[in-house]
Amino acid sequence: MTELGTPVQGVTLYSFTRAFHAREYDLEGLIRKVAADSLGPGVEIIGFSSIRDFPHVDDRFIGWLRDLFSELDLVPTSLAANGDWAVDPRRMMSIDEVVEYMTPQVEAAAKLGFPVSRITPTGLPPEFFEKMLPVAERTGVTLALEVHAHHHGVHEDIIRLRDAFERINSPLLGFTADWGATVTGFAPSLLEAYRRRGASEQLLADVTSLWNQTYQEGPPETNEQHGERFGAFIGLANQHGRPDLGMDFAINGTGMFGPAAIDTWEGIAPWIRHVHGKFFGIDENGEEPSVPVRGLIRFLIEHGYSGAISSEYEGWHWNYWESPFDIVRGEHAVQRSAAIDAGSRMITDPAEARSILSTHLAQPIR
Repeated sequence: MTELGTPVQGVTLYSFTRAFHAREYDLEGLIRKVAADSLGPGVEIIGFSSIRDFPHVDDRFIGWLRDLFSELDLVPTSLAANGDWAVDPRRMMSIDEVVEYMTPQVEAAAKLGFPVSRITPTGLPPEFFEKMLPVAERTGVTLALEVHAHHHGVHEDIIRLRDAFERINSPLLGFTADWGATVTGFAPSLLEAYRRRGASEQLLADVTSLWNQTYQEGPPETNEQHGERFGAFIGLANQHGRPDLGMDFAINGTGMFGPAAIDTWEGIAPWIRHVHGKFFGIDENGEEPSVPVRGLIRFLIEHGYSGAISSEYEGWHWNYWESPFDIVRGEHAVQRSAAIDAGSRMITDPAEARSILSTHLAQPIR
């Protein structure tokens, strides 16, 4: 029987992008706000959006960030890296070029004290990870590919990677499980945002109905099926005379709200090295109405997961009327309650978090 997991609570600074872009906080201010509001102890930073000149980090910046985390007793959990195949707009990069592009990002994670590098995009092939493994071994940084909707734990692309990871057999390769793949309903706050943009109640009802239909059908098994659903959302907006909302409907309806069931994570459960606790809001009852947070926490705990969960509030894209800090605080309360219900607990003590994460990332894949 698998020993119950004890996940480490934390947050990604991506949750506060609206406040960051509005210059209400700089990087230091956000990190201090996380500490002051007890939204850690785990902290994920997004490399390119948070650090000027990333992936170049000089000794002064390295010392400053490490000292700041130490002063505030926060725990670095993940530094998000990006393997953009299309940096050159004239052509797609080769695998070797992507490796060359990403190597300094992983090296920066190591210098800054982050044990995990969250890797995107999901479409990176097994060959990429085989070529990046020596970098992971040299730096000691775990490479955790983000499984993000429209993908999910049993999608053909992800299973292909899982099989490659199993063959390579290194604890330094795995996945970041993004809860956006396993959503159960259209976010009420997004419907409200559309309402504020003039969408009719009938259009909102039809968008919700279309998404509910995809949920009943289950997650897309192929990229072609994903494309068909993407087009259906655009078509719906056109039918209602709101083509300006079509792309927004399609991106959110297929790429933000993935309709997979929780048990689809079974496909990669032993290889989950980090978690993006994606969510969109907290309702008047103190619950997340669109993401099955309680069921996801139970799943992770029952599968022995003792890594970090970086709460990733994505409602900031459209919700400009509520505080993201208050919303993350509410979601953390749901996580802690769910962990107790599952017979375990969330780790919130920084010293214990460091010990738990070190053990979790060092152990072989079961």
